[in-house]
Amino acid sequence: MKLYKKYFGIHFRSAMQYKVSFLLTTIGQFLVSFNIFLGIYFLFARFSSVKGYTYQEVMLCFAVNIMAYSLAEMFARGFDMFPSIISNGEFDRILVRPKGILLQVLCSKIEFTRIGRMIQAVIMFFYGVKTSGITWSIDKVITVGFMVIGGTTLYSALFLLYAAVSFFTIEGIEVMNIVTDGAREYGKYPFDTYGKTVLKIVTYLIPFALFQYYPFLYLLGRNTNPVLIILPLASAFFYLPCYLFFQIGLKHYKSTGS
Repeated sequence: MKLYKKYFGIHFRSAMQYKVSFLLTTIGQFLVSFNIFLGIYFLFARFSSVKGYTYQEVMLCFAVNIMAYSLAEMFARGFDMFPSIISNGEFDRILVRPKGILLQVLCSKIEFTRIGRMIQAVIMFFYGVKTSGITWSIDKVITVGFMVIGGTTLYSALFLLYAAVSFFTIEGIEVMNIVTDGAREYGKYPFDTYGKTVLKIVTYLIPFALFQYYPFLYLLGRNTNPVLIILPLASAFFYLPCYLFFQIGLKHYKSTGS
């Protein structure tokens, strides 16, 4: 933890060396997700609801999903940049250092500009909280907290999986963006909106629904099962197979010689 704090300070001071660039990139991140927000707004301007969900409820669902994705992209960006670490030979130096490999990769990049996307998520979240008509209680506040934690861990695990695949491909493969950027896009609506087949995939294969759909039903009062409060934490178990796959890839690692 001490080493991570040190890297955190280094990356922050590095980002502040170019304040204008940092500010413009942060604004750019805000505007990118703002386009998605506009898409939802214009859709609901024409239709009053989507599969029984109101505009305010979708805003709340979208905000939680974007919060989780932004935090993962901010703090687990090192895994997302892993293909370049392998291709430029940086990973060879990581292997000979007396610290954990995953910690070093995690510390290699912290993307503070994702704060722009986070700001928009927070604004949408408070709008959804105020206008969705949900009767808030302590258990629902805890549920939201677990949704963000579970979602952040799941997205971080997917970045780790992306890094593990790079051991075999050297270069990053775009198909992995289907489950990272794709989930961010699809996650703006509750997953039952896309049908039962998609809901089964995101429940049993890549458990997005465990932190997004099922606990969201609890927030709306459509399912009062208290198990749904802690269900988002179960999605964090997806980290285990991703970690094991990373270890398998590590055993097959061959230096690029860069």
